Order: sequence, then C-alpha cells, then structure tokens
Amino acid sequence: MRSHGLSRAHGLVATVSTSFGCTVARADGRVMNRPDIPAPVSGPVSAPGLACLVGRSWPLGASCMTLDGRGGVNFAVYSRHAEAIELCLFDEQGALETARIRLPAHSDGVWHGFLPGLHAGQLYGLRAHGPYQPSRGQRFNPAKLLIDPFARSIVGATEQLSLECDYLGAPVANEGVLAAAPDLHDNATRMPKAQVLDLAAELRAGAAISPRPDVPLANTILYEAHVKGLTKLHPDVPAALRGTYAGVVSAPMLAHYQRLGITTLCLLPVQLFVTEAHLLEKGLRNYWGYNTLGYFIPEPGYASGQFANDRTEFRHMVDQLHQHGLEVVLDVVYNHSAESDTFGPTLSWRGLDNTSWYALDQAGQYLNFSGCGNSLDLAQPCTVQLVMDSLRWWVQAFGVDGFRFDLATSLGRDPLLHHNFHPMSGLLTAIGQDPVLAGIKLIAEPWDVGPNGYQLGKFPARWHEWNDRFRDASRAFWLGHHGTRGQLARRLTGSNDCFHHDGRSPLASVNLLSAHDGMTLADLTSYRHKHNLANGEHNRDGQDQNFSANAGVEGPSDLAAVQSTRGQWQRALLATLFCSQGLPQLLAGDELGQSQQGNNNAYCQDNETSWLAWPGAQPALIEFVAGLIHLRQSHAALRHPHWFTGHANGAATEADIAWRRPDGNAMAGVDWDDPQSRSFAGLIEVADAAEVTPLRWLLVLHAGDEALTFALPPGRWHRVLDSAAGWVLPDAQWDAAPACKRAVIAAPRTVLGLVQHLSASVSPLEAPT
Repeated sequence: MRSHGLSRAHGLVATVSTSFGCTVARADGRVMNRPDIPAPVSGPVSAPGLACLVGRSWPLGASCMTLDGRGGVNFAVYSRHAEAIELCLFDEQGALETARIRLPAHSDGVWHGFLPGLHAGQLYGLRAHGPYQPSRGQRFNPAKLLIDPFARSIVGATEQLSLECDYLGAPVANEGVLAAAPDLHDNATRMPKAQVLDLAAELRAGAAISPRPDVPLANTILYEAHVKGLTKLHPDVPAALRGTYAGVVSAPMLAHYQRLGITTLCLLPVQLFVTEAHLLEKGLRNYWGYNTLGYFIPEPGYASGQFANDRTEFRHMVDQLHQHGLEVVLDVVYNHSAESDTFGPTLSWRGLDNTSWYALDQAGQYLNFSGCGNSLDLAQPCTVQLVMDSLRWWVQAFGVDGFRFDLATSLGRDPLLHHNFHPMSGLLTAIGQDPVLAGIKLIAEPWDVGPNGYQLGKFPARWHEWNDRFRDASRAFWLGHHGTRGQLARRLTGSNDCFHHDGRSPLASVNLLSAHDGMTLADLTSYRHKHNLANGEHNRDGQDQNFSANAGVEGPSDLAAVQSTRGQWQRALLATLFCSQGLPQLLAGDELGQSQQGNNNAYCQDNETSWLAWPGAQPALIEFVAGLIHLRQSHAALRHPHWFTGHANGAATEADIAWRRPDGNAMAGVDWDDPQSRSFAGLIEVADAAEVTPLRWLLVLHAGDEALTFALPPGRWHRVLDSAAGWVLPDAQWDAAPACKRAVIAAPRTVLGLVQHLSASVSPLEAPT
C-alpha cells in the first residue's frame, strides 16, 4: 500500500489506498492478469473544506462561470437513473486523484454542482452509482472512472481503451449476456481525464477564423480526404507536417486544391476516436476513425505538435482553407459510440446511464443499427442535446462549413415508430431549425444496417445525400455490367426518381464514383474482385459487388492494351461525374491514379495501402481532372441546378435537353431499355446570363469497344472534351479548334463534349419526341 498527498492548489487533504497485481476480464470476457491495474479503492476520497454548491443544470459538461460573485467551474452530468454521481479531481498529470465530491443536486435527470475556485485546466473524471443489472440495461459501476460525454478536451493515452470493461468472468456461451458481477477494480490510472476549458475563450478563438467562403451549391466540388493519408507520403510537404492538420494546408496541398479547382474538403472523422479491441489484438488500428469517443475534441493523432495545442492547429487548418476560398466539411459519427457491444469497453455513456444513452431491447441488449455493436438512442433528449451541442461547437469554436453524417438513417429512427426512419424525427427537426446551422452544408449517408435502413431520397429539404445509384449506374454502364442508357441518363440529370419532390433540386444528389468505403477509381478498372486479406478477416469483409472490371488482367499489368483500356474507363467515368447534375464528389487520390491493391474495405490499413502515393501520381490524369472541373465551373449547362423539363425555358430557343441516338434521331422508349446498346447523346441548351455567347452543348457517351460515328445536329460544332484522348480544351482555344458539321467519330469508351455558338446554327433543331 502507498499513500499520496493531494494538490495544495485547492487546500485538500485526502488519502488513496491502492495495491497492485490484480485479475481483470478483457473486453472479450477472458480473464487475464494485469499487474498495472490497481485493486478496488478502499473507500471514497474525501475533500474536507471543499464546498460544492448546487450550481446549475445547464449547460452540460464543465463550464467556467461566476455564481454569486465567485468564480469557479460548474459541472452538469446527465444520468436519469443514477443514484449518485461523483466528480473526481486529478492533479496536473492526471495521475493522482486529489478529491472526490458527490454532485449535490439532481434536476430533471441532470446531476450538477459548482466548485468555487476551480479554473480552466483542471482535470476530472466521473463515477456513477446505481444498480448493476445488465438484463435490465443498467451497467452502473463506481469503480470505473468515466469520461464526461460533453468534455471539450481530454488528457491522457487512449490507444488501449477498447480493452476496458466493467464486468468479471466470461460471457455465457451463445447468449450474448454478461455472466458475472461487475469488476470492482479501479481503472483510474488507465483512463484519460477530461480537462476543463474556458469555453468563452474557445468561442472567441473560433470567431477569429477567416470568414466562410459560402461556396454556392451549384459551384460546389467535394473532395473526400483523410487528414493523415492526404499528406503522409507527400515529399514536398515538410516532414514534421506530414499526416497532420497543418499538412492539409501546407503550400503544396493548397496549390493542388487550387490546381484541381475543388471547393470543399470533406474530411473523414476528426473527432477523437479509438481503435476497436479486435483490431488491437491483430496489431492493426482503426484508420478511418468511425469509432468516436470525444464528440467535441479534435483527434490528437493528427496534430503536428507545432502549435500551442491541437485545437489551435485545427483552427489554423480551417482558417487557411477559408483564406484560400475552400470549405471544410466534417464526417461525423453520431449513430454509435466507441463503447462497442455488450462486452465492449465502459468508457462514458454506458457507465453513466446505459438505458438513457443507448437503444436497447427488452432484454437490455443493444439494438445494432450501425453494425458496430451499439446504437445511440437519438430520440432521447440527452442524445439530441449531445449531437446539437457538438455540431454547434464545431461550427462556432472551429469554423467548419458543414457535416457529412455517417449512417444517417440512424438520425431519424423513432422509438414510437418501432425505430423506423422518419424525416421529421426530433433530431432531424432540431438540426433543420437551428440558427447556428442555418448556412451549413448537411450531407447524409442515407442508409444504415438496421431494418428499412435504405432511405435514399427521403431526407428533408436542405439535405444532400450520397447517391449510390449514380455510383452503380455509372460503373455498370462503362465497365460492362447490366445497365441501360435510361438508367444512366436519369443519374446524369439529378436522379429525379429519388429527389424531385418537396421542393428539392438536383443538387440534393451527391454524385460519386468511389469513396473511402470501397475501391478506388484505379482499382475499379483493375480488379474484378476484392482483395482484403490484409484486414485479417479471410476476405469476408467489404462489398462483394463492386461493378468493377480489369481489362482481362487482375491487378497490375504492363500490357499497353490493358493500360489503355483502363485509362479510357477512368477518364470516361470522371467525365460522367463532372458533366452530371448534382454535387460531384471526388475521392482524394483518384486524380493521382491511387490504388489500394484491390482492398475495398481499407478501414484498418494505416499504412502505404491507404496513404496517397504522391511519388507515383499521374500528371496527365491530374490535368484531365482539373480541366473537367474548370469546364464544369465555367458553363452552367454542365452544373444546371434545376430540373430539366424537355421544353424550352427562359431565353432558350429549343428544349433544355433532348436525347439522341448515334444516327441523330430522337431516343424512343424502346431505345432507353435496350441493354445491348451503350451509346447515346444529350443535347443541352440552358440560358445563362454569364455566357458571353449563348451555347448549345452535345454530350456524347459511347461505352462500346469499337469506334462509332455520331450524327450531329445542324450547324458548326467544336469538340472541347475527349475523354478517350484525355484532353479538355480551354475556353480560349475553342474558336481555333477544327469545326465538325455533320458527324463526329467517338473512340471506344469515350465521353465527347461539343459546343455550338447559337449564332452559328444554320437551322432550327428538330423538336424532341
């Protein structure tokens, strides 16, 4: 046994008695000896002379404030079912528990108290008293130090937290229930500690960030990227900044964004996360970050250490992006927490009030709409407040411009509707009406793994949704899978079957060819099958249906014909993406030719598999993508924000869109559904005041393996885009380009873009039928 004196800063006197060499259950229920784990605390730590006042029940978390003329810190913790909540104070290193105080008041489910004399920087944790009855959903265990769900900062290591648990003994075989009593060994030495921040000062720092670019939706180009993977292998980024927030805005990266013309970085999760136990046991780690522990805290693993703290570096990143006209959208994970399933770690919500924070069944088991072991109950007021406070914090304290919500169907699951989705759920309604979020971009991944989880097109106005139908139809059309011209034409024009309702526009559709979850563009055209053995799950993980192709060789090939075909596919897919209505999203690295060696689920590959291989980048492909984006941004016909009608609109002389077969005749109903033909054209005339000379566009899409002649409408046409040849003609060179009059030859696997100055037309176009 040994005794420690307490911090003199608060004039406290107390003693903690511990012993070492104890037995504890792992997260999977198996018992092991851990000499670093202390035995149960012999008794509560007292704090004579420290007066804890009633304080306030709002805001939740720790807040520096002045009450009754005295400065201090107010603590408010939601736990409707706890019998008591203890506040544990720690020294500056987080190693010594200096005081333990029971919060004196319980108001409407919130335990609260005010400690005069405390300041920003104080480290603390929580302990919750109550019944340990897993069959009824309760997991109270005061031996376990818990993290405040509303903590704005955490101090201490988090790498091994997934091995924490609150029970002893192995699980009952095949029953999914806990087998034994709670583990009463204190875990405080292993747990990180929450840190009190001066929230007003943090908000002032956020207000000093450069103003938002507020990129118009019709001009938005999304770029999905991973903070670490983006720069970890970039030879021109300073070594100390590679893989960090500061690296994201290093000079080479800012130049790359501007060269491409993207407007909005969509960053994979940057809220503090931990690696799951099953990955730790394999020597792997969670790379993507979809396992959140701190909803208000920037992930410290992405900090360079070159700034005062992680928050300052994150703000620097946002500020620099804003100064260069770029937005930042964060991928956020509110569907589940890092506490995993029944046998996962007890870190925060589970120990504070399991039945209030999580969606449970009648046996106290977790409903698993996320596929990650648990689902937060997003219909409960406490969870709604957690999400809303967190979103507002990232907007106000860090200046972010929007959010992409992982497995967003979970946001609308309503217990009163048997946990089915409703677009006017409490949380979705709260997000929609919040004034702080009024100008913020909201993007949904419109599905989860629960019942009726696929909800594409069902989100409210103002929301944009990842459109997997665009992804699959584009891949199928170009790469030889079952698909029709009609399916692709619908996706090219905004997916009206999904989004043309309730005042929504084509901009509701987020069009993508690839994303972090799945194959890269290079792998889509190089592999017919997934290759995920490195993930340690015997290639069982990841999607089996990728709508991919390999040009006759699985994986890398030096054959010129194979490489040519793959390049044509890639450029045709990219041209399809950037010539479609909606918000285009490019996966970072697709412009480089990035490969993951066929791995379509690289969530645990924190290595060269996932990090962008800048030394092997393809300059010609980068230039082609940049040309496509510039073409789109310069001409409204390629980013038309309204639904096409098939009729003349505004100042247009002809229908806003008409579809043509290769022979020049109008597409008929039978043509749309013919699975054998992969060639058609769209004739587009959109009045745009920004156009100096009104233009008519012809987009030719030809997925066949042989060259094909397309008849042209009357007039002189200039070819400005040829994906098979890999070029986009700058506007200034259009008039000098050779003119086509009667026909154009489309090479195999190509998208052609042709323009006609309306003054050069020799006769009216035939009306569409």
